[in-house]
Amino acid sequence: MAFILATLPPQGDFIGTMIYLVENYYQIILYGLGVTILLSVVGTLGGFLLAMGVTQARLVEIDQKRDGLWQKFYKATFKRMAVTYVTVFRGTPMIVQAMIIYYGVASLGIFPWWSPLPAGLLIVTINTTAYISEVLRGGVSSVDPGQMEAARTLGLNRRQAMRHIVWPQAVKNALPGIGNEFVVNLKDTAVLSVISVVDLFYSVRQSASTNYRYIEAFMIAAILYLILTFVSSKVVDYLTKKLDTTSEVSQS
Repeated sequence: MAFILATLPPQGDFIGTMIYLVENYYQIILYGLGVTILLSVVGTLGGFLLAMGVTQARLVEIDQKRDGLWQKFYKATFKRMAVTYVTVFRGTPMIVQAMIIYYGVASLGIFPWWSPLPAGLLIVTINTTAYISEVLRGGVSSVDPGQMEAARTLGLNRRQAMRHIVWPQAVKNALPGIGNEFVVNLKDTAVLSVISVVDLFYSVRQSASTNYRYIEAFMIAAILYLILTFVSSKVVDYLTKKLDTTSEVSQS
């Protein structure tokens, strides 16, 4: 440690200090970068899958004539639960959710595997679910109602029409929003450092804890976050254009 401190560039050598931090702490920085990507990928994919169920519950229609009392009850209950879920998780900051969920579950002492990383994955997923649910709901609303009517005319019931006709178009329409949510997750997962998740923000902060060169350290984090979000945005744009082109070809 004495050797490392002795080779620290003098105060004011901004670029030199950034190079020094990268050279001496690249392992923990790369680890944090990998954790940030893991949190974002798992949180977005998991959130997307769960959001489809939440959105379906929010869009369920109660047939006052055909549905029995029990059907009306469970449809109304699931719809209300889905609306409440989205309201709560979109209306509270992720940092507050992280503190409540992590320390709340830890206080129970029933999960020996419970640690910051599994907690972080769960928190990002359930938070993302609420936001993607809104994106998907907008995607479903953007589908021409005539598509559902045509499907019903062909003999499909509502569930089959949603699965084969409406949902594929809704997901395609919602892809830019889902991609944007992934980009947001890349940045917002930094708040999980409050429960000691070793993400990019946490690891860069640790790299400066022995020399107090925090400005240079956080500049490294800013550059890496910028690269991640820029590349991710370009990939989302490419996929969106690819889907649009494929859709145009199939329609023609």
